[in-house]
Amino acid sequence: MTRNDDAPSRILLPDAPADQAAILADGGVACWSEPVWIDTYDPGNPDPYPMFLDRRVYQGSSGRVYPLPMIDAVSPEKKPRQWHAIHLENAYVRLMLLPEIGGRIHIGFDKVAGYDFFYRNNVIKPALVGLAGPWISGGVEFNWPQHHRPATFLPVDARIEREDDGAVVVWHSDLDPLQRMRGTHGIRLRPGSSLIEADVNLHNRTDVTQTFLWWANVAAASHERYQSFFPDDVAYVADHARRAITAFPRADRPYYGVDYPALAAERVGADRIDVYSNIPVPTSYMITDTDDAFFGGYDHAADAGFVHWADPAISPGKKQWTWGDGEIGRAWDAQLTDSDGPYVELMAGVYTDNQPDFAWLLPGETKRFRQYWYPIHQTGPVRQATTDAAIAVDATPGGTRVGVAVTLAYDGLTVSAAIGEDEVWQWTGTLSPAAPLIQVIDARSGYSTDIDRVTLRHGEVVLVEWRARDTSAGEPWVATEPSAPTDIASADELLVTATHLQQYRHPTRDALPYLREALRRDPGDTRAATALGAWHLRCGEYALALEALQTAVSRATARNLNPRDGEPLYLLGLVHERLGDDAAADRAFARAGWNAAWAVPSALARARIALRAGRFADARALAETAGTVPEARRLGALADPDAVGALALAKHLHRDDPLDAASAALVRALSATVPGTADAAPEDDSLTPPDERTALDVGAEFARAGRFDVALAATEAPAPGAPSAGRAGPLRHYLRALWLDRAGQPEAASAERRAAAVADASLAFPAGLDQYDALRAAVRADSTDATAAGLLGMWLLDAGQHTDALTALQAAADAGCADPVTWRNLALARVAAAGDDEGADAALRHALGLRADARLVLERDLLAERRGLDAGARLALLDEHDPLIGTRDDLALRHVTLLLDLERISEAWEVLTSRPFRPFEGGEGRVIAAFDRAICAQARALLSDGSPEALTEAARLLALPVPAHLGEGRHPAEPALERIVLLGDVRAAQGDARAARETWARAVAPTPLAVAERPADALTFWRGVAHLRLGETDAAETAWRVLGERAQTLRAAPDAVDYFATSLPELTVFDTGTAAARQRTADELDELAARGRSLTRAAAHEPVRQEATA
Repeated sequence: MTRNDDAPSRILLPDAPADQAAILADGGVACWSEPVWIDTYDPGNPDPYPMFLDRRVYQGSSGRVYPLPMIDAVSPEKKPRQWHAIHLENAYVRLMLLPEIGGRIHIGFDKVAGYDFFYRNNVIKPALVGLAGPWISGGVEFNWPQHHRPATFLPVDARIEREDDGAVVVWHSDLDPLQRMRGTHGIRLRPGSSLIEADVNLHNRTDVTQTFLWWANVAAASHERYQSFFPDDVAYVADHARRAITAFPRADRPYYGVDYPALAAERVGADRIDVYSNIPVPTSYMITDTDDAFFGGYDHAADAGFVHWADPAISPGKKQWTWGDGEIGRAWDAQLTDSDGPYVELMAGVYTDNQPDFAWLLPGETKRFRQYWYPIHQTGPVRQATTDAAIAVDATPGGTRVGVAVTLAYDGLTVSAAIGEDEVWQWTGTLSPAAPLIQVIDARSGYSTDIDRVTLRHGEVVLVEWRARDTSAGEPWVATEPSAPTDIASADELLVTATHLQQYRHPTRDALPYLREALRRDPGDTRAATALGAWHLRCGEYALALEALQTAVSRATARNLNPRDGEPLYLLGLVHERLGDDAAADRAFARAGWNAAWAVPSALARARIALRAGRFADARALAETAGTVPEARRLGALADPDAVGALALAKHLHRDDPLDAASAALVRALSATVPGTADAAPEDDSLTPPDERTALDVGAEFARAGRFDVALAATEAPAPGAPSAGRAGPLRHYLRALWLDRAGQPEAASAERRAAAVADASLAFPAGLDQYDALRAAVRADSTDATAAGLLGMWLLDAGQHTDALTALQAAADAGCADPVTWRNLALARVAAAGDDEGADAALRHALGLRADARLVLERDLLAERRGLDAGARLALLDEHDPLIGTRDDLALRHVTLLLDLERISEAWEVLTSRPFRPFEGGEGRVIAAFDRAICAQARALLSDGSPEALTEAARLLALPVPAHLGEGRHPAEPALERIVLLGDVRAAQGDARAARETWARAVAPTPLAVAERPADALTFWRGVAHLRLGETDAAETAWRVLGERAQTLRAAPDAVDYFATSLPELTVFDTGTAAARQRTADELDELAARGRSLTRAAAHEPVRQEATA
């Protein structure tokens, strides 16, 4: 941290402690934990109201965030904050890791070149980019199980391990906030090596199949001389979901609405999308087809960069993302850093080459893989690389320039160049990460430009070899939107489509209609019934799940007892288990286990059933069948009737994996039962605390095995944790009550439920079937328990069971609930289940009476918009809570919009010129639109005044740039056409006809920065007005016509949400896109068309008339 407040913020890395400095001096790896001071813009408090974001599109997949609380504010001021950091260093590389922010690598520094090969952000400055809000740029972010890591701004457990060969690995571990799978990544450095290794283990600790992705997201500081490099065989790149492609590195067609060939016609090289400064708008591209394992980035100004390598059989994903070198990009740069400038993201993905794309994890399955990075310098962009070395080959006027970088020091290396089978040049010597080889093979030799192979050998071992290749491959395929279910002829395609939508967590299309169409055609379709049963199970609809899965099993076993796929039987076993029929569950699991794919999860399930029944020998045998799955090993310990032996097994598990919270809890619980061992229970090995919900998950694992004593011990006291991860609150008591009931202790269970009823429920958002079962049991035990009913209703809202949610939430309200969260959720349920907008408003009004929160004011205004209230009525509702209006960006913007609607321009202008705003990614442009609207309203009044002073002021206003405090940059696809047309009108009023025509011409001039088609809207109208001002009546008439056609289309049917949408930040809980709202929009378009035709008629009589009030 920089101590001088006038100087730019700077992270000051501490020197290694004496013992670690000695290790460094001996050529080893130093690693130590020491906090660092970093100037920080703190995120706001988590929103106390759960967000049910069913319509949100985030990074191309579902933007649902529940049960993770949303944070939608960031402090505008920075202050020094001490962050826990882990420092990892050897002779060549220094890393700084931040376990408190997702276990990211925050600094990657090349000690040889003195260069940050990963983007160093010297402030922690979150922007509202993450799934749950705060997200920071810089370093390496490890995204899983979906993009931008739901826990990206949450702490992870961390520990340091020193390995026998001198390597040091820093392990990070957490349970993901949404699905509760466990992710572990270790960052390893070895002595004498510049190679950084990410050692990753992703484990599905749940009992159902899950989807996941993993993309390691490297940021690199970028400028006009920063170049991303990819293998030579890359000829094309693809957008998200392969919705579009273009050639690479020279874009040969419009991409992201930018006509790159047109730009290249204006400026040579402007179509090179491997150079950051050529990309003017936010843009992604992903490599579609390559046989190679590497890619990276190179800073030509610093003559340094980095290489990434991973096994392409597992990790084919290679991607670049940038905010773009334009207004919108620079605005986001300012949101994310103070003075460290722009960056590009160079991401590496596993099990896919595109985003969003998810892989499968079976219950109990662990996927393991490794990814590597290393710095390079002096070589230029490389053409081939391994984990040992990289080769750069570049034809220059003076000859062929060859650069070779290695990750270890080698003596006796040989570098050779060849043409075909003929070796034409050779070098022998010593290289190290500090000393690359740079050699130009003289062009005068006559053959240097024909070199097609460069090889690096150490003895007989080839470390890396580059070969020239033909890159004339055909274009890759482009994705298409699937047809509607009824338009698909094949049952197989229906099932494949449904599976795809589920696998991709598709945000705008639902798999259920495809499954139901398949079952309509064939009610016994095994795959469709299985998928539908799994869906009902996730939603807690056990009876419907049972029916669907029995249908699937009936068809699958109609001709033979042993079906090829054991999944329907396995899921049927889970449903029977939830319904309390252990005998039926065991039979189903046993048969499911005949299939190898389901043998491990079935053995796990049978082991816990056996343990519940007291069949310890069977439980141990079944746990052993499940192999090394952590849950199975813990079941084996729990099934040991000898307490001392059980404790020994548990301790062994904990030693193997000290960051596994369940194993640590097991040791602590068993230690308490063995005399003389309680003091030997493990301390918390983590360097950061887990979230509160982890203890609940751990307890549920033990309870499902019938070891209620261990479950109760694991949840005896509230666990510490970050509030932004969610709280346990009353959920801990309700779970314990259920376990106590099942353990035959009804009085203790009642005491837990009484404690739950009065516990602080803030940020306790229930999730998962264990908590659902506990809440249902609590409501059955006491129908007047408003806390249990309210939490159950919250769970049901998230599950999409709106009718049942309404029943539960109404019961909570009737029981005298005084929690504003429950009343707000009741409002949501009244709309979702019954379309009762008035009842919803009453519930929100009641919630506001309990606690005046800005979110409730916002949501009441959304509801008022949905109800069709006019601007005056809506503003009156906001004014009831005037002190809260300015505390939220979205609420302040809605307030400004209403002021503009009511022509209270000066009040709106005061807010827009004084208040800072922060956009959510994908929601940019809304504040700018209000700013433009306010300017135009003032300019129109000044134009009507007509005095020279008024016209001068109007011209000044219309020329104002977007101020930085609005937090947004103007996208070229959203030009300020109304402002431009009015500025032309002002110039005409000032008597400068030439300037007026030039200005109107700007409004209709095409730009290569925005060539994508868009539906007719207000921009169409103002473009038509500009054509009219220029005397181009045919073009103007075309504008009026398309406005009318667009209005007709809207009246006929709502627009379908783009199947390939990547970012729709629908952070609103009420759908305001009603039929009435669509009708209002159509009316507005028709009105614009009518105004345009009126202007045309007026222009026919007054050709030079300037319409100041258009």
